[in-house]
Amino acid sequence: MNYQLICGAEIHVELRTQSKMFCGCKNDPFNAKRPNTYTCPVCLGLPGALPVPNKKALDDCLLIGLALNCQIASVSKFDRKHYFYPDLPKGYQISQYDEPFCVKGYIDTSFGRVGITRVHMEEDTAKLHHATVDGKKVSLINFNRSGVPLVEIVTEPDIHSPEQAKECLKAIRDLIRSLGVSDCDMEKGSMRLEANISLSPDGSLPNYKVEVKNINSFRYFSNALTSETKRQTEILSSGKVPVQETRGYRSSTNSTVSQRSKEEAADYRYFPEPDIPPFHISSAWLAQIRARLPELPTQKISALLSLGVSASAAKIIVRNSAMYDFLSQITALSKDLVPQVAKDLVNKRLDFSSTTPGKYLKALSVKKSSLISSEAELTSLLEEIIAGNPSVVADYRKGKINALGYFVGALMKQTSGKADPKVATALLTRLLQE
Repeated sequence: MNYQLICGAEIHVELRTQSKMFCGCKNDPFNAKRPNTYTCPVCLGLPGALPVPNKKALDDCLLIGLALNCQIASVSKFDRKHYFYPDLPKGYQISQYDEPFCVKGYIDTSFGRVGITRVHMEEDTAKLHHATVDGKKVSLINFNRSGVPLVEIVTEPDIHSPEQAKECLKAIRDLIRSLGVSDCDMEKGSMRLEANISLSPDGSLPNYKVEVKNINSFRYFSNALTSETKRQTEILSSGKVPVQETRGYRSSTNSTVSQRSKEEAADYRYFPEPDIPPFHISSAWLAQIRARLPELPTQKISALLSLGVSASAAKIIVRNSAMYDFLSQITALSKDLVPQVAKDLVNKRLDFSSTTPGKYLKALSVKKSSLISSEAELTSLLEEIIAGNPSVVADYRKGKINALGYFVGALMKQTSGKADPKVATALLTRLLQE
């Protein structure tokens, strides 16, 4: 039986605020010179310490929600999520449960729309370091990360292939980077991924799911889906149902391993955080956040496509802010040359850091004026090249479109690169069809 992948993603993003979520400690866990230097009674979970929410972190969470087309709650609150682990000093995490800040959003992919269930705010945990000290294996705890503002984005189970997963996750990363609220560096851990994976024979939601943790790259996320699809298919094909559990991804073996049984909401014993009153999100507050929304990556890509830039080039350029800024200046000077400049940028024929848009356009104009664009002259040269390469002509007529590049390359070599490629390609297509 063929089974369909049913996957939802959980994306954790550390915000780039100056201080932590509920205290005034410095928020810089990756650059601290020593462990446990950015700590205080609040992020160490000492008795009697009281949390005070970081207003900037709340604003950034709402900004992410708006960018993901979410509905913003008029009233929201924090909750205590209880579980016992060495990296959680209080024995609970301040998070959000039934009244998150943002709900019911979406992000579009070329495979279809992926719903966003919720975007909520919480605090990060401390970080465990497993080491050997005096010949003994020990686990050390660094509390510099404890209490760092963490936004969790939960998608609907709308992901149905590893390729869609990668596209969706990259789009969310690019969107958050464009907002300037996080660098989303997965090597450091400021963006972390989890997958909820099931298989279904008919596309309906099954009565189990397997959560895969410890995923720190888009490729590993894709690999985890492939690995779990194979494992769960074998279980279902034998007439059994996969155990609902939490598994970890192991890149060394490209597989997942069982860690523990999957918790339910009741296991966390959620209840409202008594030390933080509920938030009333006014229209005035929301208007201030909405005013911060920049031009989003999808909007930038659409604008470039309308100017004739290819989809693949547009995606590359939008991900590089310096490249995009250079092309924006080109657009203001000459929209007609934007596709050519975009192609030069992507193919690294243009070092945009060592020139200006004005100088480059002038050089491009000079180069273009020296091109051989006479159809009569180019036709004569191309007919000679075509006549001397009957086997390549045969390949082209069999459907090998790449053979076209051979002829263009030969023409460029014969004219020392002075043939107008646009005119030459049009002539070639016509001549090869005769």
